[in-house]
Amino acid sequence: MSGTYDPRRTAVLLVDPYNDFISEGGKVWPRLEPVATEVGLLDHLRSVVALARENDMRVMFVPHRRWEEGDYEDFAFPSPSQLKIQKQHHFARGTWGGEFHPDFQPQQGDVVIHEHWGSSGFANTDLDLQLRQHGITHVVIVGLIANTCIEATGRYAQELGYHVTLVKDATAAFQPEMMHAAHELNGPAFAHSIVTTDELTTAFTGAQS
Repeated sequence: MSGTYDPRRTAVLLVDPYNDFISEGGKVWPRLEPVATEVGLLDHLRSVVALARENDMRVMFVPHRRWEEGDYEDFAFPSPSQLKIQKQHHFARGTWGGEFHPDFQPQQGDVVIHEHWGSSGFANTDLDLQLRQHGITHVVIVGLIANTCIEATGRYAQELGYHVTLVKDATAAFQPEMMHAAHELNGPAFAHSIVTTDELTTAFTGAQS
């Protein structure tokens, strides 16, 4: 993997780093906590984001739609996930749960993508536009959740011609079986590289040498 990642053409896509997902007291955190703790999610997310910034790589925040009153009520075909959000108000706009985790705040030079309504960070957003305008060819996708938004965003990226990297310990899911499906069964069908944070660090360092 050494030399794969040109810093000028690589972006880390940080998907849904909301308090509701990854902070104590978040609405969804109790369901994610066992797997997140096992893989060291938060420390690895911190490492990947810091590594990107140290290497002058672009960081793009890829947030889910923040729930607002009336969302999904008139949808012809709301998805099961959208119905759950409608009922439980995950990452509601204007609430603590709908804010980014304190350790993952946009900095100067970062890009915050338009909010996605479903699973893919590309569908009905400006992500593809922003990537192409910044000359990005390689995307490293981290955040939540491994078998939904991460997988959907990675599949879409591959379809659009991007080089896709998944970081299996910088994501989490509700069950170990979901992580297995995301990285051992489904990921190899579309991702060009599936690595750990340590392996990504080695690859990024090699790209600078």
